[in-house]
Amino acid sequence: MLQHQNMATFIPRAVPRAFHAFRATSWHPATFQLQKPAAPLVRRFLTTPAAEQPRLRLGSTAPNFKAKTTHGDIDFHEFLGDKWGILFSHPADFTPVCTTELGAFAKLKDEFERRAVRMIGLSANDLGSHAKWIEDINSISQTNLQFPIIADADRKIAWLYDMLDAQDLENIDEKGIAFTIRSVFIIDPVKKIRLTMMYPASCGRNTTEVLRVIDSLQTADKKGITTPINWQVGDDVIVPPTVSTEDARKKFGEVREVRPYLRFTTI
Repeated sequence: MLQHQNMATFIPRAVPRAFHAFRATSWHPATFQLQKPAAPLVRRFLTTPAAEQPRLRLGSTAPNFKAKTTHGDIDFHEFLGDKWGILFSHPADFTPVCTTELGAFAKLKDEFERRAVRMIGLSANDLGSHAKWIEDINSISQTNLQFPIIADADRKIAWLYDMLDAQDLENIDEKGIAFTIRSVFIIDPVKKIRLTMMYPASCGRNTTEVLRVIDSLQTADKKGITTPINWQVGDDVIVPPTVSTEDARKKFGEVREVRPYLRFTTI
């Protein structure tokens, strides 16, 4: 006859803070009983049902919102006016990757203004925290951050723009509420979402790529062309399939045909 034994507590290490461990109680040859597992710790997203969350696609109108920012209260669409806009989110203030990102974006203020792009950041903290963090950013990056940062402590705007991570169980605050991921929304002058980028909390963005895709979008709109892989301003562009070679030569001049479906020109 086996002796009465107690099983040791087992705490899964792969999913910290995601759920409570279960604990086995007593057992013997005839019976084996487990305590009922504790209810899992659910990350407390907003109570808005998922079905009510806007489904944002390229070409969707960027949802409007009112928010408190480091530059005062704003209406998002009024803030954008008739310019292009870039809305980018950050998981939290006083975090290392976010600090390097905002410092880099701040240094590119003139580049964004030259492209008629209004910049606005978002972080899941209050205005007081933002103000102190900006001082740190300016000191560390030797810059002067001048664009507004939205205070989204309740994640309402993050939810509206689907900026929350469904997998990273480490990217949560002390209350168990999910921080934002590193989202980028590029919005055109008629308030349409033209491009999105989503990075996990662990990966910083590339400001050169952000400027490159803005250049591509604006050039395509103005010239009626498309841009190839790794395109930079000044490189050859692609004639769209909807434009005949004859019409392309009338519009652009020389057209280099690699294949009937792949034609390059210079603008």
